[in-house]
Amino acid sequence: MNEQALIADAQNGNLEAFNTLVLHYQDVVFNTALRIMGDDDLAADAAQEAFISAFKSISSFRGGSFKAWLMRTVTNACYDELRRQKRRPTTPLEPDTDDGDEMETPRWLADPAMTPDQQAEADEVEDAIQHCLDNLPLEFKTVVVMADIQGLDYTEVAIAVRVPLGTIKSRLARARLRLRDCLQGFAELLPASYRLEDGGALSGEAVLK
Repeated sequence: MNEQALIADAQNGNLEAFNTLVLHYQDVVFNTALRIMGDDDLAADAAQEAFISAFKSISSFRGGSFKAWLMRTVTNACYDELRRQKRRPTTPLEPDTDDGDEMETPRWLADPAMTPDQQAEADEVEDAIQHCLDNLPLEFKTVVVMADIQGLDYTEVAIAVRVPLGTIKSRLARARLRLRDCLQGFAELLPASYRLEDGGALSGEAVLK
C-alpha cells in the first residue's frame, strides 16, 4: 500500500483512496477504541466517528506519522463518547445466528486453531487484561493502549495525545506499574513465561504485548 499516495488522493477528495486507508486501519482504530471504552457498542461508535472526522479533516494532515494522527482522532472520539456517557443505536458487530438472533458471544472471532479449553483460557486472560485497563485513569489507559498494544513509539504517542514526550514516559511507567500490580491478582491465568518466581505477573507491558 502506497500510503502517501493514498493520503494525497484522499486530500483531493478521492473517497476510494480514503476507503482504502480505512480498510487498512479499521482494526487498529476499533481495537484502540475498544481498549479505551471497554464496550463494543461504544467502541464501534467512536471508531465510526473517528473515520468521519478523519475524512473531514484529512486536508489538515501535514505529514509525519499518519497512524499517530489517526490515533489522535480516535482518542478524541473516545473522549467525546465518554463525556456523553450514553449509548446510541449501532449496527451489531456480531453476525446473526441461523435463527436470526444476534450472537451473545463473539464466537466468530475465535481462533479455529484453539481447542475450546484453550479458547476459554484465552478469553479469561483477555477479560483480566481489560479489567486492569479499565481500572487505570483514562490518561494512563490511553497511552498504554497506544504504546503497548498498538505499538506506537513514544514520539507518536506524544503526537496522538498532544502532551510532551516526558509526560508520555512518566504516564507509561506509572500505568505499567499499576497494570503489573493488578495482573498479579490474576497470575494463575497467565502463561508461566509471564510470571515472576513468586507467582506475580512479569509486567503489564509484557502481557499486553
